[in-house]
Amino acid sequence: MTKQKTLGVLRVALGLLALIALVVGYDRDIHTGYAVDFWFYFTNLSNLFGAYVFLAGGIAGWRGRPGVPDLLRGAAVLYLVITGLVYWALLANTINAETIKWQNYIVHGVMPLAFVLDWLLAAPAARLGYAKASRWLVYPLVYLAVSLIRGPIVKWWPYDFLDPQEPGGYVHVTTWSLIVLTVFVVFMFLIVLVGDQLGSRRSSGSDSDSSGSGAPSSARSFSSRSA
Repeated sequence: MTKQKTLGVLRVALGLLALIALVVGYDRDIHTGYAVDFWFYFTNLSNLFGAYVFLAGGIAGWRGRPGVPDLLRGAAVLYLVITGLVYWALLANTINAETIKWQNYIVHGVMPLAFVLDWLLAAPAARLGYAKASRWLVYPLVYLAVSLIRGPIVKWWPYDFLDPQEPGGYVHVTTWSLIVLTVFVVFMFLIVLVGDQLGSRRSSGSDSDSSGSGAPSSARSFSSRSA
């Protein structure tokens, strides 16, 4: 089995694992009265997007076809990394009797780690650049706006740091929102930097192999595969 097909199988397996975890979490929320709120958690939306990226990219890789564009892969990496960081830094102590522990570990631990490893093992084929990657920030900004608008209407917020009823009110919300957005920007730069560096090294290695083969440069072809 080729490396591409092996990676494709792993991606499909992880995508299915994420979907199973989401279905189990949704079933729990249906029975506890939070079926609608389930779709307003950044964790659930990011894992759903991540599952799509892994499944689509994995199936395409298994068939030997170009898969999900690297720009979308990078977005999934960013969203899942922030999901894991925010959870383990701020929300890990919110586990209660309704928490399904194995499901919780998959969406907050396994999937973020899987996307980091996937990015490192299959670096982007072409340089992304920070201008293109800045599009990744649209989703968290829209998510923040929707959460702050919907919250006062339904009297519910997905995370405590978005809840103005907590001590500090909207000053508390604004402070933490700026902190989290700053983290998004920092990790956006890191993900692009790492991806471009690894991609450049892979391209350099391919160039060296091609030049050593004695084939004329006009006969060489350069792959632009994505996941």
